[in-house]
Amino acid sequence: MSTPIPRPGAHLPGPTPIVDPEKISAEVDGLLTRLHAVEPDPEDPHGVGVIPKKAHLLEKAHDVLVEALAAVDKI
Repeated sequence: MSTPIPRPGAHLPGPTPIVDPEKISAEVDGLLTRLHAVEPDPEDPHGVGVIPKKAHLLEKAHDVLVEALAAVDKI
């Protein structure tokens, strides 16, 4: 007797997403490029204000990758 094996992500709601690795890579690369462009405010001699800005960009890149993994699981 053959029992169907559930596919990862098949239980997630919504249509099956299309995953474009080049688009994902370009989006992450764009965010990482912006990361290098963040410069400290002239009134912030120690550059403390840079950390939240860089953290935000890294978080956005992380979100892109997590969404891509979730989409791949659903396929």
